[in-house]
Amino acid sequence: MSPTRPTDTAAVRYRVEPADLHAHLFHITLTIPRPQEQQEVSLPVWIPGSYLVREFSKNLQDLQATQGRRRTPVTQLDKHRWLIRCNPGKPLVLTYSVSAYDTSVRTAWLDASRGFFNGTSLCLRVEGCQQQPHSIEIASTPATAQWSVATGLGAIDVDQRGFGLYGAANYEELVDSPFELGIFWTGRFTAAGVSHRFVVAGAAPSFDGKRLLADTQKICETAIAFWNCKARPPFRSYVFMLNAVGDGYGGLEHRNSTALICGRRDLPRMGEKRASDGYTTLLGLISHEYFHTWNVKRLRPAEFASLDFGRENYTGQLWFFEGFTSYYDDLLLRRAGLIDDATYLKLLTKTINQVLQTPGRKVQTVAQASFDAWVKYYRQDENTPNTTVSYYTKGALVALCLDMALRSEGKATLDDVMRGLWQRCPGGLMNEDHLRAVLRELGGRSFDAEIEQWVHSTAELPLGDLLEKNGVRLKAESAQLAQRLGIRVQESHSIQVKTVLRGGAAEKAGMAAGDEWLAVECGGSAWRVSKLDDVAFYSGTAKAVTAMVARDGCILRLALDMAVAGQAGAKTRKLRSSKPEVPDTVSLAVADTAAVARWLSTTLGA
Repeated sequence: MSPTRPTDTAAVRYRVEPADLHAHLFHITLTIPRPQEQQEVSLPVWIPGSYLVREFSKNLQDLQATQGRRRTPVTQLDKHRWLIRCNPGKPLVLTYSVSAYDTSVRTAWLDASRGFFNGTSLCLRVEGCQQQPHSIEIASTPATAQWSVATGLGAIDVDQRGFGLYGAANYEELVDSPFELGIFWTGRFTAAGVSHRFVVAGAAPSFDGKRLLADTQKICETAIAFWNCKARPPFRSYVFMLNAVGDGYGGLEHRNSTALICGRRDLPRMGEKRASDGYTTLLGLISHEYFHTWNVKRLRPAEFASLDFGRENYTGQLWFFEGFTSYYDDLLLRRAGLIDDATYLKLLTKTINQVLQTPGRKVQTVAQASFDAWVKYYRQDENTPNTTVSYYTKGALVALCLDMALRSEGKATLDDVMRGLWQRCPGGLMNEDHLRAVLRELGGRSFDAEIEQWVHSTAELPLGDLLEKNGVRLKAESAQLAQRLGIRVQESHSIQVKTVLRGGAAEKAGMAAGDEWLAVECGGSAWRVSKLDDVAFYSGTAKAVTAMVARDGCILRLALDMAVAGQAGAKTRKLRSSKPEVPDTVSLAVADTAAVARWLSTTLGA
């Protein structure tokens, strides 16, 4: 920082200090130079991109207000809003602390080794000033003397480590720019003339940063080419912030940055030539969040034109914004040359099976699932798979079907449609009518019937028909025992039943989520079980067994029809629109090598 800091003229000014690392407390000073006579402030209840009311105010404490030397009373209006009656001619200063002990990408974290925060967790929103310039100063302390700072927010006056003053055009830009603090690995590359920075916290000594940079650069260049051809991307710089932990996975998109979390073992390792499955998954996450820079951050639901940070913001279009992004995340890995055809088809098979093994797809449309994200997808419980479907996975399959249908008719591709929406939606605001119009214009006919059937009904997607035209056949496979029984479990010293799927053998036997499966009785003998393989071993070819389960302190004997379970794994129908009954587990079999080559070369080619 310069000896004389530029005058801070922002209408709202924050100072964030990592005050007590062991107590996990950030201390915030908020200065409002020209407050209203009755100044209201509030803390968001949610963060864009994660559709759940998280009640960030639960972590705020010791809120005080002063004007000059005079304490000013603070009145709490509800769970996240406060009112301060003050002299509008004098600056109003608020001080408070925020407890930061959430390792996810959605909130805030602070300990002796690392700090991280989103503005939605720390920065009170000043009513009447939301659209005016905001500034935020990140203060260093003796305890953070070796730390550095990373963020996508524009720097005004910072030192070599990144501590200092940053500026935002408005509140929404401020809270859309997370901060990473600590001692982290950092690297840089350029894509399409734009500087990209990658920081990684928590990496093991074996971490191959050079490979991560090279692979991420390929992803970025491929995505920029997809959206902009030769034009510059809609940001001047970009920052990836990755926290490597013992076990974790997730990401959250922002306008020119992303916050990521992955398992430490999923990072690339020096001397390792072949990409592990975990690293491929990480690359898919990077691809997904970077694609969001266009699809949801700029091209976005019309309902998100003006975000309300104090309540749920509903849209029925997450199947497009999350689902289509999920379709392209792996597709761009293939186009970037980071995975081969076989790996891409393996990932596609996984997505198809995730949808087929969700009974809720027959209950709720993917559009309804989008609207209900606030109460279903983000509040999952033991019954969730029976009542809803993921708008990520089914949305990705809707995108696949549209892409194959468009390509088979030869007039356009889904790539063309995405770029058409990017160019034609006013101010980036999109609704479903825009999609239908662009499909009609570029595809040469109406796709309204497909949208109605694939998005607004629970009919099965015609994957079999469309894939077969491209030389791929969906082949029914024998399902694993858990799928045949219709349960999802956790295995340790016993089998913990987590979910009982609708219509399965376990449900018919009377099993319930929370049951502890202790033993099976078969052929006059009872056997202790600790994993589902034990059930298969001891039951053998028996058509019926007795499952002994513990529930609420009681031991129950449940008659389990293994013949029903066997039938669930023996379905052989192909996934075709003309035959609604479908298998629970499928694989992709190559039926026409030449057709597959044509499909993959056109769909996956750069």
